[in-house]
Amino acid sequence: MNLPDPQAFANWMQSNPMAAMMQDVGAHIKPEAMEALKQSYLQDFGALWQDLLSGKTPAVSDRRFNSAAWQGNPMTAFNAAAYLLNAKFLNAMVETVDVTPQQKQKIRFAVQQIVDAMSPANFLATNPEAQQKLIETKGESLTRGLANMLGDMSKGHISLSDESAFEVGRNLAITEGTVVYENPLFQLIQYTPKTATVNQKPLLMVPPCINKFYILDLQPENSLVRYAVEQGNTVFLISWSNPDQSLARTTWDDYVDKGVIQAIRVVQEISGEDKLNMFGFCVGGTLVGTALAVLAARGEQVANSLTLLTTFLDFRDTGVLDVFVDETQVALREQQLKDGGLMPGRDLASTFSSLRPNDLVWNYVQSNYLKGNEPAAFDLLYWNSDSTNLPGPMFCWYLRNTYLENRLKSGELVVAGETVDLTSIDAPAFVYGSREDHIVPWPSAYDSLAILSGPTRFVLGASGHIAGVINSPAKNKRNYWTNDSGKADSADAWFQGAAEHAGSWWPEWSAFLNQHGGKKVKAKAKPGNAKYKPIEPAPGRYVKVKAD
Repeated sequence: MNLPDPQAFANWMQSNPMAAMMQDVGAHIKPEAMEALKQSYLQDFGALWQDLLSGKTPAVSDRRFNSAAWQGNPMTAFNAAAYLLNAKFLNAMVETVDVTPQQKQKIRFAVQQIVDAMSPANFLATNPEAQQKLIETKGESLTRGLANMLGDMSKGHISLSDESAFEVGRNLAITEGTVVYENPLFQLIQYTPKTATVNQKPLLMVPPCINKFYILDLQPENSLVRYAVEQGNTVFLISWSNPDQSLARTTWDDYVDKGVIQAIRVVQEISGEDKLNMFGFCVGGTLVGTALAVLAARGEQVANSLTLLTTFLDFRDTGVLDVFVDETQVALREQQLKDGGLMPGRDLASTFSSLRPNDLVWNYVQSNYLKGNEPAAFDLLYWNSDSTNLPGPMFCWYLRNTYLENRLKSGELVVAGETVDLTSIDAPAFVYGSREDHIVPWPSAYDSLAILSGPTRFVLGASGHIAGVINSPAKNKRNYWTNDSGKADSADAWFQGAAEHAGSWWPEWSAFLNQHGGKKVKAKAKPGNAKYKPIEPAPGRYVKVKAD
């Protein structure tokens, strides 16, 4: 095979930023490894170059470049193929860098961010689909794209969905209920029963405070809240406030004591039950576990059962989020926020979007800005853009004591005046993980079984952190795994013996709740009681507050 002309190759290397980056990363690789990569790269690039000179269109399998506009022209196909070749070998270089695993993960993440950003699909000058639409619309697509970009700049985020199509309380979060209690930190919603009889033990749902609660109550056909009500449960739910400066000094202790524990007290008084079925999703599950351990230290076992969905109790392996957590970054946040201030919701949203940039950033840059398209209406993506702030002291405590130092499971932390011992929680537990979760890797969710003392049941769902959880039986989509042989020594061992089932895992959870729901009792006709009177209809005011 003939290699490309040396001068042409040198000119291409000088003008191609990804190639220059490859050279920079290569400077930190052992010479013999670098030489092997270089020779392999030259061979592959030489083949591409020869294809270009002969007019042959290279094969490109990446879905970003599978349209006729990319494949129908040898030059555009060459640009895509060269980009993918550069990306392949740049990532191969990262894998040969001799650093610690954590350092390599940070390098891998940073390199992938740059690789994704430099895709030729992201620029009008190198995106033939956008150029074709520009010609077909006589420039109108570019005008619309610029208008979309300016509109997003004023909103402070990329539009992932048609935001005019949704409104919380109109077609999102519309399960019938009543706010029966509020303090500055949260509102408590009691949902209206949909069955004549209900389980004696009420269900208290604690969503993450990092996002709005209505991910659990999007629309009737995919609402986990509505499903729980329809299955014969008296459901209460915490709707966290969207913090402003009045809550800028709020701590993790406050979220536990004035948040979860206070909600438990109100539900106990309204229901007349000492024990509740407790539910936590993501950081909501971490808060629930902490609260139950605090109450156990005070001599109270209030959980009749515990449900944890995609939750960390053991933060030993936090997956890709680990790239954002080291002593330097945490200390910087503490300097900025630990004595007061807010962690802006837009910063948190940007962090999570950076974990899937092609899906949540560049796809919309191409469609909305380069092609002038309007995003489609999608409830989950609307929710994804409806961000929440976090109080600085709470965020800094959470970051250091869980993600950085993994001290929550150690039994040495003091929260709300009590030493937290998660093993003291005496309740059967239903633990769920999502197989493709990039926020809470499912083996980390499984690690909760080694901490909890009561009988446990683990269920693994398909898909990711959100789509795996919000999987209504009505849609009969995806699949899940169970293993009835009991706890295994590891997540991998558990999966080896697991059985796969088609459809939603929600009925498994409903059966668990029924098992621990107590006897059937007549559903109460009115929300609250003499002390806790109705304040306003669900979903309440707090969930409608936008982050500054």
